[in-house]
Amino acid sequence: MNSDSESLQHQLLALALASDVEAGLHPSAECEEIDGVENPLFETTTSTSGDFESEGIPQTFQLGEIPTVQERFQALIKRRLQVQIQNHPPLFPWETQLRDYPDYVDSPSVALVPAYGWMAQQSKLNIPVSLPDKVFRQLLEKCQAMLLSSLPLGAKLVQVVESLFPNDAQALNDLAGMVLRSPYRSVDAPERMPIQESDYSDLGERQQMALSLLVAKQLLENLTLPISDSNPVVERQWLTSAGAINLKVEYQSQGRVTKLCVMGTVPTAGILTLQGNGTQAKAMSSSSGCVSVELYGQPLNQTYTLEVEFPELEQQSLLFVIPPMM
Repeated sequence: MNSDSESLQHQLLALALASDVEAGLHPSAECEEIDGVENPLFETTTSTSGDFESEGIPQTFQLGEIPTVQERFQALIKRRLQVQIQNHPPLFPWETQLRDYPDYVDSPSVALVPAYGWMAQQSKLNIPVSLPDKVFRQLLEKCQAMLLSSLPLGAKLVQVVESLFPNDAQALNDLAGMVLRSPYRSVDAPERMPIQESDYSDLGERQQMALSLLVAKQLLENLTLPISDSNPVVERQWLTSAGAINLKVEYQSQGRVTKLCVMGTVPTAGILTLQGNGTQAKAMSSSSGCVSVELYGQPLNQTYTLEVEFPELEQQSLLFVIPPMM
């Protein structure tokens, strides 16, 4: 028998002796089973002499059979831990006492809706790398605020993105010019950028700037519905976490009678509000389906806004702008 085996045997026997001493403090438990498993450690230390004789040890606990001893000992420890966990279950970090949680949510249609319903539109954008939700939401909110600005598109892009990169205005201006000259000018273009496997966090700062500017440009395009006499109809789709919004804006003119009409299909109960030139019209839908709103007697050279609200989906409304096409 080598020295390593002898050392391991001594360690196991020491543990067995310690367990036997503990059992001696509780005589009533000496011959009890531990969750259906007999206590072999007690049996291995019942010899009256100071020597441990092989005939006093069960066959499965012969000192030369170290793997069997290890397996039995590990099984005993596992059983004891299981009993302890069952009697004293662990708590979550935020808990101070045991609590029972329901197996289901009472109102799943409300509780399981994502916190920002407009986020799904990112999958429609022609970009090589997806943005983190927080960055995308910030860009969308900034784009909403810039929709009615009279600034040129390049300046709008810089103002939308500059809060993400406040210390490098010159680089943003240079990259904004490159994005404006990019061949990917339309989100509806059939040619799409190849999707890369890298994450936004893996990109360099200038790459993050360029990607953010590209996203801002496409968001502004998505939210702008220009019309003219030669192009009186424009359509747009916006994805939400509940489904797609399909919008059709049409300017109709018959003699002196003019009408600006917005027809849409919505994935859930919603409200469309069309306003401009001091007038407003509103239409409501109590469920998914078609909804339309109209303004009569409106000139074509005015800018109008369309506000989409889904109270069950998102607290913030989504704003579209309908400018006259230049």
